Amino acid sequence: MPTGPNPVAARLDSYWTAARMTAALPADAAKGSETGPALSPAVDGPRPGEYIPPSRSFDGIPQAGTFFWTDAQGTGRTCSGSVVRGPGRDLVLSAGHCLKGYSGTARQRRLAFVPQYHDGVKPYGVFPVGANGVYVPQQYYDLGEHAGAAYDFGFAVTEPNQDGTSLQDAVGGVRLLTGTGYDHAPVRMIGYPAGAAKPLECWSRTTRWPSDDPADPGTFPRIACDAFVGGTSGGPMLVPRRDGWAVIGVIGGYHTGGNTAQVSYSAYFGSATRALYDAATTGAPPAGPGGVRG
Repeated sequence: MPTGPNPVAARLDSYWTAARMTAALPADAAKGSETGPALSPAVDGPRPGEYIPPSRSFDGIPQAGTFFWTDAQGTGRTCSGSVVRGPGRDLVLSAGHCLKGYSGTARQRRLAFVPQYHDGVKPYGVFPVGANGVYVPQQYYDLGEHAGAAYDFGFAVTEPNQDGTSLQDAVGGVRLLTGTGYDHAPVRMIGYPAGAAKPLECWSRTTRWPSDDPADPGTFPRIACDAFVGGTSGGPMLVPRRDGWAVIGVIGGYHTGGNTAQVSYSAYFGSATRALYDAATTGAPPAGPGGVRG
């Protein structure tokens, strides 16, 4: 077992021992929601006097990126995601509210994933999401993004880039962890703010948060990190492991990831997440609105 100082833990400790009385910033819109304005921020966000660890802009990591869409009207950028290890070497994890609008075989708006996008650079190319390659839980389609907040996660199966290279072969991948509880430290959260040239990262910890809003029921991992605004939805919450990074959550759920820029939430990764991963990696027909598959 390694015996030297742990730079990850040291960095986290430096955040938590800094000034603890950082004032909360004004509320921002819900992270990544494309369906309407944010709900009242009073039902989630910072606690009085809570220390909010800072975020920083950086060039990103190969296993995290952002999505681009294309339709008859043009192109745009939306949400964040991470490359998850799988037998097909082609899987991206994101939030359900980010992916559900791109599902099915006859998509009006096509989606592609760009790992480690920054400053207009696409260092590994573009990986289109395949037709019928979006996997979101059936419960999320049936209940909607608020009543179904506990199911706000999804996977996208990609095609090779312009060089014929599969996604995981190009950038590697992180390990999906499920059933590991709510409390994790240190946690490295990464997301792409809308319109920003670079992604953000922040080091913090996750804790258990039972919803205080009957419209968004469930229990969620909660993490305090500053400046995670719209566009960061789907970004991974990563923990270090011996074999690299592992993901224990994504920004999404309980008001689509959080109504303020200082606190984010994830749907809990449990048996439903593992079942969805199994469906995506075995090529099972995806769920769809109204229970339609395929």
